[in-house]
Amino acid sequence: MRLAGPLRGVAVVLLVGLTWFLASTIFGGDSGSSVRHFFTGASEEPTAAEPRPRRYKCGLSAPCPPKHLAFRVVSGAANVIGPKICLEDKMLVSSLKDNAGRGINVALVNGVTGELLETKSFDMWAGDVSDLLKFIRPLHEGTLVFVASFDDAATKMNDEARRLFEELGSTAAKELAFRDSWVFVGAKGIENKSPFEQDSNATGHESARFFATVGENG
Repeated sequence: MRLAGPLRGVAVVLLVGLTWFLASTIFGGDSGSSVRHFFTGASEEPTAAEPRPRRYKCGLSAPCPPKHLAFRVVSGAANVIGPKICLEDKMLVSSLKDNAGRGINVALVNGVTGELLETKSFDMWAGDVSDLLKFIRPLHEGTLVFVASFDDAATKMNDEARRLFEELGSTAAKELAFRDSWVFVGAKGIENKSPFEQDSNATGHESARFFATVGENG
């Protein structure tokens, strides 16, 4: 496997709460739906009496509102640290589960029930892009698509694959380049671009982190 320098691979983290029906963020909602960012910092002089920070599902910095799904998507770092996809505190994809691979890692989830449908990885360096196309072409309306890159996700990416991801709500897929780190959550039948996407090129920052909970439109 190809080796990468410390700045060649970028770990990208997407940490959000997502409504069960996606009505306010993905399906038919306003792309400007309210997104609140939460950043937490440690006290300069913690004392023994201070309680430990509470842990929320998938490591969110705040709990999701009712009827929301909590999820966290982390890209791989270079070709060393594997990607992770967590949903409702259940790890769907990770190296420990032995279901993460080089390229593009995808988890399909029922957008109404939150049930995991399938996970699969696609080698975008030495693999065949037709395998990816066969996987995402027949998706049913309302299927959530969680994506985390590992090492190289772009070399075998062709125009059709990029277009299919755009139809799922991606804005980064069309520009994805060699060893860019990419995390994305979209859906079949999306009416707006997904707000749940982060990408960073190989010469960018060492890490990019996005923490948010998504509220109802109002």
